[in-house]
Amino acid sequence: MKPDDLSVACLPPPSPVAQVWHGALAEILDQQRLHAVFQPIVDFGGVRILGYEGLIRGPSDSPLHSPVNLFEAADACHQLLALERVCRRVTLHRFAELGLCGTLFLNISPATLLDADFRPGETLGWMRQAGLRPEQVVIELTETRPVSAYPVLREATAHYRRMGFRIALDDLGEGFSNLRLWSELKPDFVKLDKYFTQSIHLDPAKQQFVRSIHAIALATGTQVIAEGIESGEELATLRQLGIRMGQGYFIERPASQPSQQLHATLAALLQAG
Repeated sequence: MKPDDLSVACLPPPSPVAQVWHGALAEILDQQRLHAVFQPIVDFGGVRILGYEGLIRGPSDSPLHSPVNLFEAADACHQLLALERVCRRVTLHRFAELGLCGTLFLNISPATLLDADFRPGETLGWMRQAGLRPEQVVIELTETRPVSAYPVLREATAHYRRMGFRIALDDLGEGFSNLRLWSELKPDFVKLDKYFTQSIHLDPAKQQFVRSIHAIALATGTQVIAEGIESGEELATLRQLGIRMGQGYFIERPASQPSQQLHATLAALLQAG
């Protein structure tokens, strides 16, 4: 989810992808034909839903329903900043409309915070319209391209913290420089990339990686959330390694109307463990 910070005059010629999808994407953005889905994030020790990550889908009757296709089309059309703006507004209003408990993890790319056209008060204004407070929202930074403007990004996140927001760093271990981002930004949460979660019970190297991440988290006061949990064995191993929060298909798939309480089977499993 990245805006293109070049001026229109400097943009390259439209790619074939952009030519194909420009009209469909423009219609989606103009009519805000996006809908939000939410995936629960669970506190294992507290046996409760901590909050939800807000995710976006395009129109169900369009090839842009897939978020991968949607954001690739926006990137090709130089419309990532515009797409992110609509995504944030739709996600915030739907979260409030559903009356979901806990915290909303709201995806924002670092490049959006750094873009010259970014409007810092806009997100806060949408939240006020929806009846949400900054304390209910975690800004989840999703890094898809290298970041070099660390001082500016550090000040941007500090600005949000002063308003009451918390900060999360997404896909730890998958991005370009997110270990440095962790050190620079000192996020409240880091989300362990699903690569390290998948089959972790069978992979001693992944287990050692997670031990190291857990040790850094303890030293920095950061909470680790494991993404992509798809089996009870993965969940059990992560808990043995000290990870106390997670999300994934084993817990619940993203849904337009997600559960507001843990499923009884999962609650029993966590209580027994």
